[in-house]
Amino acid sequence: MISPRITSLEVVPVAGHDSMLLTLSGAHAPLFTRNIIILHDDAGHEGIGEIHGGDAISKMLESYQDIVVGQALVNYRKILMDVRENGWRPNNNSGQGLQQLDLKNLKFVVHAEAALECALLDLYGKFVNLPMCDIIGQGRQRDSVEMLGYLFYIADSAKTHLPYVQNDDDSDDWGKLRRKPAVTPDAVVREAKAAQKRYGFHSFKLKGGVLDGETEMATVDALHDAFPNCRINIDPNGAWSLDEAIKLTNDHRDSLTYIEDPTGPENGFSGREIMSFYKNATNMPVATNMIATDWKQIYPSLMMKSVDIILADPHFWGINGSLRVASIMNDWGLTWGSHSNNHFDITLALFAQASAAAPGKITAIDTHWIWQDDQQLCDDAMNIHDGKITIPNKPGLGINLNHEKLEMAHQLYLTMQNHDRDDSMAMQYLIPNWQYDPNQPTLVR
Repeated sequence: MISPRITSLEVVPVAGHDSMLLTLSGAHAPLFTRNIIILHDDAGHEGIGEIHGGDAISKMLESYQDIVVGQALVNYRKILMDVRENGWRPNNNSGQGLQQLDLKNLKFVVHAEAALECALLDLYGKFVNLPMCDIIGQGRQRDSVEMLGYLFYIADSAKTHLPYVQNDDDSDDWGKLRRKPAVTPDAVVREAKAAQKRYGFHSFKLKGGVLDGETEMATVDALHDAFPNCRINIDPNGAWSLDEAIKLTNDHRDSLTYIEDPTGPENGFSGREIMSFYKNATNMPVATNMIATDWKQIYPSLMMKSVDIILADPHFWGINGSLRVASIMNDWGLTWGSHSNNHFDITLALFAQASAAAPGKITAIDTHWIWQDDQQLCDDAMNIHDGKITIPNKPGLGINLNHEKLEMAHQLYLTMQNHDRDDSMAMQYLIPNWQYDPNQPTLVR
């Protein structure tokens, strides 16, 4: 069987609508951006991938054109090696990664070639007529993947003059609530109940770093009371001090399944060291997507026993790299998962395929998809039912691009003056002169 050759590579930057979700870095803007990469081969197949937005990442993807076009598909591993060595990369990488959630560093953490890897594997799966999860890592490990309900405090977008969407979905309680303010424990519980009713979640994650720690843990308690049989965790993105994190955990541990990045760098110690101190003091399982985002960081994180769960987003590690992390975690009796940013249904499919191939014990997978639902770029997008995604019996990624919907998302992107993420913009309407502070919750000023 003769391998197809890549005949074209296209990069299409797109935008989608978002709610005014609150995090340590501020408030989500009305629009988020992503980059879609499209490959064609001479067998008549199309392969697709999706990754974070921003001009730097668009430029990285576009620099792959001359390296990729004309190559035989079966050489996809060499193609990826070539783009890593010869593709364009931005300068001035400080090496800080996301240890303190500075979004200016996101372009250095994201591996743009992961979108190319996804598109290549989508094509390869179509070439051999197998789903992606059957041809990556050690092959398929499960037929369905558990997803978690990603909960946020939501600011009142009516206090801004920004074009946030409202009343775009009145089909059920989730559609009605996901654009409305939610800054109290009761409001977040209503949000969770609506999400569970539509998607059937058995696990929930609350994005913290917004209110004071006691209020956020009161929200965790309220979620635990409302969903006693569900797994509940919180992610304050390292906003809490070591002492505060220890106290909050000890006071509320019965409500938590695990905690994600409770603390960050402090008093000259790295986040890895502080998290190790935290684990020694609490024995609480800890997850991260901040202190172990590449191979140099993973070694000290595991040697110091700073974490139990590494959320290895394939966009940070590459698909193969993320599954290598899963193998290591499995061999060491630890847990793998995947982190998320706002995304379309292409990323949702990738997360499902990669997670289906992850060996060993994995945690419920993050996804922002529920906040972007109804903005599908594909006609056959995967869906979350009973808290899970079932892998379809289709080759490659398992979904196919709708080019009319893609063009609409691209036209929305063209209306934007700034394509890089800026969570401080909307905060100015809530707190004038607000600035990001990695050690200060967003609304505690």
